[in-house]
Amino acid sequence: MNPIVLIPARMAATRLPGKPLLPIAGAPMIVQVWRRAVEADVGPVVVATDEPRIAAAVEAEGGRAVLTRADHPSGTDRVHEALEAIDPDGRHDAVVNLQGDLPTVDPRIVGAALAPLGDPAVALATLAAVIARDEERADPNVVKLVGSEVAPRRLRALYFTRATAPWGDGPLHHHIGLYAFRRDALRRFVALPPSPLERREKLEQLRALEAGMRIDAAIVDTVPLGVDNPAELERARSILEAP
Repeated sequence: MNPIVLIPARMAATRLPGKPLLPIAGAPMIVQVWRRAVEADVGPVVVATDEPRIAAAVEAEGGRAVLTRADHPSGTDRVHEALEAIDPDGRHDAVVNLQGDLPTVDPRIVGAALAPLGDPAVALATLAAVIARDEERADPNVVKLVGSEVAPRRLRALYFTRATAPWGDGPLHHHIGLYAFRRDALRRFVALPPSPLERREKLEQLRALEAGMRIDAAIVDTVPLGVDNPAELERARSILEAP
């Protein structure tokens, strides 16, 4: 494969306005995410944004950014527009969609998301980690991946839910919202309308499952901190500013 990493970013977060440009360890959050993606060394890294100030921050660091429309309903739609703009000839046959609010992401898991695409039956790939904290098992903000093991440390996704699932003894898996799409799968996905279960659970990936697209997940050992509120911002700062 010839992958590319795209990082969607926008300023309109309601719980933490302007978060891509908030400083963490001497750099804007979006720059920290861009740095982790570059460290992953899986392919070119481009930030996709509707905000010139975000693009300017990335370019000042020596990175590349592309401006997209402001009216996209999701980061996946923004990634698709950016990919078609920067690579109209289709040289990149896989794309990693790395959220712009994961400044502490371990670069190694960015590459891990691509591994399941080695199976030609897999349309898109993602990540999961075993839930270790009991309070997360029933937390609706911790999305669970229900899947069947198809190889060591790899699951075929059967469902994603905010509920505690599956029932019974055994591990639960925390879904990590980092995706690797085959290019044709990304094109198909953004052309689909939101699905009934997607709207009910408020989980975009259910659209793919309801359309019959296969999703496999690599099991990793770390869950990146998503920054959505001031407390999480301070946690990210403490992690990245630690000596």
